[in-house]
Amino acid sequence: MSAIEVGLKVILLFFVLVTIHEWGHFYFAKRAGILVREFAIGFGPKIFSYKKGETRYTLRILPIGGFVRMAGEDPEIVQVNPGQTVAIKLNKQNQVSFLYLDQLDRRSNVIMGVVEHIDLDKSLRLSIDVDGEKVTYPVDPQAMMVTKGTETQIAPYDRQFGSKSVGKRALAIVMGPVMNFILAIVLFFIVVIMSGVFTNVKLDSVLAGKAGEKAGLLKGDIIMSIDKQPIGDDRNKMVSAIQSSAGKTMTWVVDRAGNPLTLQVTPEMEDGAGKLGVVISGDRRSATLGEVFTGTYDSVVGTTIGIVTGLQKLVMLQFKLDDLGGPVRTAQVSAQFAKMGLSSLIAWAATLSLYLGIFNLLPIPALDGSRLLFMGLEALRGKPIDPNRESMVHFVGFALLMLLMVAVTYNDILRLIKG
Repeated sequence: MSAIEVGLKVILLFFVLVTIHEWGHFYFAKRAGILVREFAIGFGPKIFSYKKGETRYTLRILPIGGFVRMAGEDPEIVQVNPGQTVAIKLNKQNQVSFLYLDQLDRRSNVIMGVVEHIDLDKSLRLSIDVDGEKVTYPVDPQAMMVTKGTETQIAPYDRQFGSKSVGKRALAIVMGPVMNFILAIVLFFIVVIMSGVFTNVKLDSVLAGKAGEKAGLLKGDIIMSIDKQPIGDDRNKMVSAIQSSAGKTMTWVVDRAGNPLTLQVTPEMEDGAGKLGVVISGDRRSATLGEVFTGTYDSVVGTTIGIVTGLQKLVMLQFKLDDLGGPVRTAQVSAQFAKMGLSSLIAWAATLSLYLGIFNLLPIPALDGSRLLFMGLEALRGKPIDPNRESMVHFVGFALLMLLMVAVTYNDILRLIKG
């Protein structure tokens, strides 16, 4: 497989995972009647941008996430004050459809005047003094404000994020991670169909110098039983037995080239669990419909437990910086899975999607979980948290996350340099 093909697969993987997450926010925000100003993949400067309807779709240079920018979440429109000279353009319903704030002498077919009163949130009315005469016009709910060559659609209060009920806002936020969970389930379902189910547990490789090699295990051995407990096709049963038996000698019966062989196997303690230094696989057959559902369930549950365990160690600070990986390391591992074949890449995509969904639900400032926490507090208090304070919390959280991202990315690059 060429480097270009691998690179394109990794880019597609990132694009799908982020897009499905942001689409969950986007779709349910639109359903709630919220004006979505931008649907972005990536952060930083724009690479590509186009506008359809009310939303601008952008692709940005830094592949470390994405966002959906909803009206009312950030300061977004230049304040217009009484006494300011503006120019307006009316539509066929005699409503203000364009409000120009600068370069007024270059505007044609407009009405120019001094603002006496303006309300772009609720009443949608604009009163201006035109040559000494006060004139009041209704404002189109989709009117454009134009300044410095940029058009920005106004957002009446009923189109703003904060105007919606806690339930609708929470749904728009939580559906991002939920879409990642749904994608993971679908991808694991596809993997089980493509890969089938194991009919046995076989050693794919035995690492030199590790406990498995010392016990006499060889590549191709089929594990029949451990301490008289049949293994069959249950890989998890074998892994659990190894992890819980560090320093303990177990009696294994393996099938080697059709002949049963008994071995004494003693796992070594490594990273807090028993390890043998073996890679397991197995012979496969096509899965029945019931096995597809069962295999999907086992994959989702097993992967979730692994992710939660890893995040728990992260929270408890039971890690080293080398244990963490940023976008560079993720791309590197994704490239390795891409080389292993389509089934392996899909399984990895499902794992990443599950991780993205779980991680975003953590109550860390700037993540979806933190926003949901603030909404929960609002529901309990009966009134929202001060928006300025909440914005500051999210801003600080985002800055800290970016700082951590820079640190792990630097570490990833050093790791690549060192080989």
